[in-house]
Amino acid sequence: MHRIRLAARSARSVALCLPKPGARYALAPALPWQLSRAGQVVARGTADRVVLPLHDLAPATAYRFEAEGFAPFDFETPACAGLVDIRDHDARADLPDTPESAAANAAAISRAISAVPQNGTLLIPEGHYVAFPVALRGQMTVQLAAGAALAAPRSRAGWPTLPARDATGRMLGSWEGLPETCFAAPLHAVGAEALTIAGPGVLDGGGDRGDWWSWPKETRDGARRPRGLHLIDCTDVTLLGFTIRNAPSWTIHPQGCARLTAAALTIEAPHDSPNTDGFNPEMCEDVEILGTAFSVGDDCIAIKAGKRGPDGAAGHLRPTARIGVRHCLMARGHGGVVIGSEMSGGVRDVTVEACEMRGTDRGLRIKTRRGRGGAVERIAMRNVSMDGVGTAFSANGHYFCDPDGHAPWVQDRRPAPVTETTPHVGEITVDDVDIHGLAHALGAFLGLAEAPFGPIRLHDVRVHSHAPDTMPEPPLMAADVAPLRHAGLLAENARVEAPGHPVTEGGLTRPSPAIATETP
Repeated sequence: MHRIRLAARSARSVALCLPKPGARYALAPALPWQLSRAGQVVARGTADRVVLPLHDLAPATAYRFEAEGFAPFDFETPACAGLVDIRDHDARADLPDTPESAAANAAAISRAISAVPQNGTLLIPEGHYVAFPVALRGQMTVQLAAGAALAAPRSRAGWPTLPARDATGRMLGSWEGLPETCFAAPLHAVGAEALTIAGPGVLDGGGDRGDWWSWPKETRDGARRPRGLHLIDCTDVTLLGFTIRNAPSWTIHPQGCARLTAAALTIEAPHDSPNTDGFNPEMCEDVEILGTAFSVGDDCIAIKAGKRGPDGAAGHLRPTARIGVRHCLMARGHGGVVIGSEMSGGVRDVTVEACEMRGTDRGLRIKTRRGRGGAVERIAMRNVSMDGVGTAFSANGHYFCDPDGHAPWVQDRRPAPVTETTPHVGEITVDDVDIHGLAHALGAFLGLAEAPFGPIRLHDVRVHSHAPDTMPEPPLMAADVAPLRHAGLLAENARVEAPGHPVTEGGLTRPSPAIATETP
């Protein structure tokens, strides 16, 4: 029989992984299950996805979970040192969406957080609570009950900010990999240890109600847009079972975190909402993203490692390492799993497996450019299905981000001097991938002449069909890239090994006038 494993747990919620052979995100047919306590059945249902959340459990209690085709699985919930209901500190549901209501509820929730004992729980009960941003602390759980919604207000008036750095020089606020003052996220934490956010409720960032999406790249009132959930230098974090939607910018942004698990989340934003990436671990180590469903306005998962400053500043950079993405669904987004373009601290040891990607512009995408520095290495994708994807695999060393992204020194295809600001892309391995409805290209790899990419190894990649009504489009965001339709593998300055799929050397870029090779 197959074996169940515990993906994540809190005192009142768990996520169980039911890795049925051949299943990626969904389980078809759904599997009947039951949950018992002290020999008595307390819940029954059907599991239609591999990572199953269970809520409304009792703390410090032993349970047995049984599902068809799996060995019985015994687990115990952790103890809870005490439960504090935000209503007991004067938080009120269903108030008008005004700055006054948001300020009153934020103050009430902050009082409730202060009252939570170490290893206790803050309860957000059923109801719609509008509140300004709240800072969380460690050694506690935030439990979002069924029917609960913690929502940011419509107005920015009175919205708090995070400075670029604290008194010790540590980066707090950030924007696209650099220290910069930003508006605080509706829920945020700095330096928290053993923090859990769990339950079936909703975090609503309010991006659809405020003006955030109308100024995506600007600064207003001296600050950049907030994230939906911003975790800075936190350790041993668990995110379990909740829905988070309508973030003003990136939805979940762990920054400088270690040992973080996100299981059975739902991450949503309108498809046309700007830069609403789903989950962006930046300068983080040991992160697991399991059984999470994405439908967002930008990349579903974007793995980052900070960015060098325009003057070469790199003191804020740290590496990103050991990121696992498993049993996830990317239903819409610019990219399924993306690395970069902010990768100056280096990204290594990323594994993507048993995932489904539907309607994303790209599947696995790596993007960087001269001036970044850093290295991307040991990236693996296996056992993944793609349906309706534009370009399945891409790596781009001439990504035209930032105000100078179109400058000749960034886009020139001739060799430039190799310095500490030269990015490197090393080993990428792809194995066992099914692709239906491919639109533009199977793979497009544009490395740097002075630092070619690779080795990039593709094995057992099966293209079953192409999207019939596709119009040609460039598969990469770089200057002079030719539009493609139903293409195979194309590479320039990249070593690509793909048995069964011929690789076209060159052919990605169109002839263009000679451009200067000057560097800044």
